Amino acid sequence: MHVVRTITGLRAALKDQRDISLVPTMGHLHAGHLSLVQIARERAGAVVASIFVNPLQFAPHEDFAGYPRTLERDCELLSGAGCDIVFAPDPKEMYPEVQEYQVRPPAALADILEGLARPGFFTGVCTVVLKLFNIVQPSTAVFGKKDYQQFLVIQHMIRQLALPIEIIAAATVRDASGLALSSRNGYLNESQRLEAAQLHAALRQAADEVRGGRTDWQPIERAAFEALAARGWRPDYVAIRRRSDLKEPTGPAPLVVLAAARLGDTRLIDNLEI
Repeated sequence: MHVVRTITGLRAALKDQRDISLVPTMGHLHAGHLSLVQIARERAGAVVASIFVNPLQFAPHEDFAGYPRTLERDCELLSGAGCDIVFAPDPKEMYPEVQEYQVRPPAALADILEGLARPGFFTGVCTVVLKLFNIVQPSTAVFGKKDYQQFLVIQHMIRQLALPIEIIAAATVRDASGLALSSRNGYLNESQRLEAAQLHAALRQAADEVRGGRTDWQPIERAAFEALAARGWRPDYVAIRRRSDLKEPTGPAPLVVLAAARLGDTRLIDNLEI
């Protein structure tokens, strides 16, 4: 496995490859990331994993400087998972000048839920992902469904910009308690780690209500929100939405319930398809 730090070096390493799969990450990897690499390995001749903590998607009050950088450990894990090339640029390599051209996704999809809680987040995500696509030129890219709204935003960007890339959705990987694996789980102390499983439990309860035939979405959302708050969480949202576009349901359609909440100082997100 090769570790490449520059765009020129990566393009040179890939110049003879015609079947490339990209797994974009911000590093501090866990088993969920490695499952994406394994999916990519099954679909492509060459697997590229990017490790880049993207400053464009962090607001001034968020944890950009404190986000864990664990490149050596990450590379060991990626090598064992079947990755061929790790692209690990620094911010000056990705943004040698102020990134004035940015990708602004439509407000109807990007300024709700996560976008409402983190203004500008999806502009940063779309800009860096499109830039990675232009650098790597993959035929496929693998994204986890834990970041459900992000997956939809990227999928819609691919379609609207007519990019020749297939987006592959990977199921959320969970621990035995049901907690979705996340780099931010490392911020939790022991007691918080046990409590964190309640986020998935709240989603599961809401999903069970819908599967049981209820269509009064707002009381279900409110009950899940209040159940988390009663346990000391600070929820941003619990929302039942259509899977296709995250609009509020108006009739029969495949649904997803999504939530984001803070436990102590750690903000966790999760979702469950219904």
